[in-house]
Amino acid sequence: MAPADPCTVIRWLPPPAIGSPRGWNILGLQGALLSHFLEPVYLHSVTVGSLRHTGHLGRALALRQERVGPLPPAYRSHPPLLSGLSSAEGLQLGKAPCVSVNWTLGDGQLEVVNTATGRRRDLGTPSRLCKRVLFARWSRLHCKVLLGQACDGGEDRRPMYSEAKMAARPYQAVKQQWVRSLQDAGLGTWVKKPPEQEHFLS
Repeated sequence: MAPADPCTVIRWLPPPAIGSPRGWNILGLQGALLSHFLEPVYLHSVTVGSLRHTGHLGRALALRQERVGPLPPAYRSHPPLLSGLSSAEGLQLGKAPCVSVNWTLGDGQLEVVNTATGRRRDLGTPSRLCKRVLFARWSRLHCKVLLGQACDGGEDRRPMYSEAKMAARPYQAVKQQWVRSLQDAGLGTWVKKPPEQEHFLS
């Protein structure tokens, strides 16, 4: 199978909305790749703006977390504190903008991305936030930090994106434990992304 282009927008069924925040409470926000370098990063608190219903959100964030069972070191069940704004604003009706703007320290300028395509609005090229670009940065860091050397660029020794994620064994073990707890609690099966989305090299 040829590696997929991760900078191409592919329509897929997202995971249940109720699942992701719960997963952050167990797995952390850092994801599989950054867990090679970091311990789990947990939200401390969540502030909700207009049209809030803290009861619904509280259940979405923290319900039944105790069923996950014992977790390995560094991982824990960590539901965030939940609060709302003192004065809720009314909903402003209108079409949402179809652009996203990003910038980080060291970038020469803002990048404006078309949210429908995931590409830069000015040039039509992939965003610097696409999976391939971020994975290339991760690969360079992985070589320097964990292998103590610069990458030579040989494709025979570089892992694919999916392999690098699976190599984060503690993270993957906790993820599987959490997915099983969702099923045991009758909350459904975690919807996986199509595997071809993650078969590419940096």
